[in-house]
Amino acid sequence: MQNLTLGVEEEFLLVDRLTRRPVSRAPMVIRDAAEAWGDQVQTELFESQIEIASRPTAACRELRDELARLRACMARAAHAHACLPVASGTPVLPSEGPLRVTGTERYQEMARRFPGLVTARGNPVCGCHVHIGPLDRPTALTLAAHIRPWLPVLQAVTANSPYAYRRDTGFNSWRFVEYEAWPTVGPPPVLDEGQYLRHVAGLVNRGTVLDRRMLYWYARPSEHVPTLEIRIADVNADLDTVILLAALTRALGATLLDEMAAGPGPPRVPLSRLLLAHELAAAHGISGIGLDPGDGRERPAVDLVHELIERAAPGLDAHGDTEMVEERWRRLRRRGIGATRQRDAFKRLGGLASVVDELAVLTAAS
Repeated sequence: MQNLTLGVEEEFLLVDRLTRRPVSRAPMVIRDAAEAWGDQVQTELFESQIEIASRPTAACRELRDELARLRACMARAAHAHACLPVASGTPVLPSEGPLRVTGTERYQEMARRFPGLVTARGNPVCGCHVHIGPLDRPTALTLAAHIRPWLPVLQAVTANSPYAYRRDTGFNSWRFVEYEAWPTVGPPPVLDEGQYLRHVAGLVNRGTVLDRRMLYWYARPSEHVPTLEIRIADVNADLDTVILLAALTRALGATLLDEMAAGPGPPRVPLSRLLLAHELAAAHGISGIGLDPGDGRERPAVDLVHELIERAAPGLDAHGDTEMVEERWRRLRRRGIGATRQRDAFKRLGGLASVVDELAVLTAAS
């Protein structure tokens, strides 16, 4: 079995320390944090967002330690500018005014070309992206086609945006709903490398996207590192949830790569079924029903997670992650996913500002 490395990119909101509302202070925070971490602390579309990126590693323990240090550095830099980093897929409270688009040439061009999505909506969303590799583009495309039926299950585990702009949306992942408005968001199409290059060239020529970096498929070949990038999860304040996501993604990828070597093609799953499975994951998290990745039957989402862990067992064993994943999954079921914990905090503490405070504390904790 191929030994895979893994890496994580996390996007965070910056909120004012007093109002708990999003604020456009990322340039100062990134400048300060980058003194220690360089380009591992990065800009995002809005100046109310900040992204951190781990280095590739073979060990989940090393990944967790690095993300904890990056988060702590980011929190210290934010504190110096009277704000807090918060890991939630959508802002719990609205900003007091329009949020500024980051001043890089690319983001400014996105705002000019897609004003209805960027400046008119002005809704920052924050995800967590897992990279597994090293994989060349043809292999990453083939693996994306094999892994896509399981992505709704990973989405359900990581749903963490029930509140948006001072209201309970009724969803566990409102980020998913907001994100769907962007072009190319959705399950990856089944393409070989030649088809991929022609397809993307057509999207660019028609003005649907600026470039290949604007492919927002839930699984895509990365354009800056030799990996498959899984882009389905909300950012999570609980770092153990992030490590559970990363370990399961890598293990499933390794297991499927082994099976691909034997020659079977990717499963032919109707796009309508994939879309419904993602909608159910966004709505219910692990509390309701999902769709079986194989035959599309309705099944309890919790059972689907158990099945995913069993499916990924060869990859978990090969990377030494079985015990860790089983323990974190038991803990997640006991405590609840991120969306459940946000709602529990609201009931326990009695206000959305307190939800933001709890998210901020958990985001900065190691």
